[in-house]
Amino acid sequence: MNILIADDDDVTREIALHQLLHLGHQVQTACDGEDAWEQITDSDLDVAILDWDMPGWTGPELCRRIRESDREHYLYVMLLTARNRPEHVVQGLRSGADAFVTKPIGVDELTARIEVAERMLAMETRDVAIFALARLAESRDPETGQHLERVRTYARALAQEMADVKGLGDHVDGEFIRLIYATSPLHDIGKVGIPDAVLLKPGKLTLDEFTIMKRHATIGAETLDAAFQKFPRARFLQMACEIAASHHERWDGTGYPRGLRGNDIPLSARIVSIADVYDALTSKRVYKDAFTHENAVQIIREGAGTQFDTRLVAAFLRIADGWQRVSAELRDPVESELVLA
Repeated sequence: MNILIADDDDVTREIALHQLLHLGHQVQTACDGEDAWEQITDSDLDVAILDWDMPGWTGPELCRRIRESDREHYLYVMLLTARNRPEHVVQGLRSGADAFVTKPIGVDELTARIEVAERMLAMETRDVAIFALARLAESRDPETGQHLERVRTYARALAQEMADVKGLGDHVDGEFIRLIYATSPLHDIGKVGIPDAVLLKPGKLTLDEFTIMKRHATIGAETLDAAFQKFPRARFLQMACEIAASHHERWDGTGYPRGLRGNDIPLSARIVSIADVYDALTSKRVYKDAFTHENAVQIIREGAGTQFDTRLVAAFLRIADGWQRVSAELRDPVESELVLA
């Protein structure tokens, strides 16, 4: 792997450099945050080991920049720190870190962390397959465009924001954040089982047609659950199934397909629900114009406690401006042309 070590302490940097070279990796070094960021943007890195406290940008600041950047491949980030209090762990996770390496650095721990990183990065192939499968399903609906990319970006950002939400943060760690980013594109995979006459109808659906359309949640869940029963240790299949089954459930129990209420709705599905609704509101369709960001935010705010988990809405409101930037950057081509015109 190609690894960056960024630390202003010469001894720590040299210990890590020597061990990683011994393990057969390609290694780059940086002694401050600005140098590290330059190498991150210019190099095809697999892993970045970032000191929490550095001149220039700190490790968490760099990590946040990495997660906000448009990288083609996932960069596994470790924070190198002596901070081990719960609030520090939460801060690191919220910035997007995958793991922590304790200072003073120990070669055994570093070696073990790198082995974990190798296993996690090997899953990128799995994630590519997941996204390709989701795109195949979405290809039946020509209006969705960049919908999958936007929804998973929104979902990851909301999961990161929730890391310190009381009663929810305990369920969120680096793996949860990675999995929701990887599996959220499968939320509507059940649409492959919906007839074209319903799925591609340009106007408003009749009551009977909407009943048929709602079956996509059950179809997707049953398909993914069958795979999960075959491979029960594949946690990503479990989360994908939860999301597909429950992203149209409502906090007050009036959603579909099972009418789940409150915390009975899986957390992953509650997150994707907000991401999916925001994207649907702010995207143009043949049957409607795009809502403004402000209108979409207001609709989601008004849905707190009825359609959405109040705590998640509060977290969404704290990061909504970032979603507006994502919406602009990942706008569908036709919409972009309309804006330019």
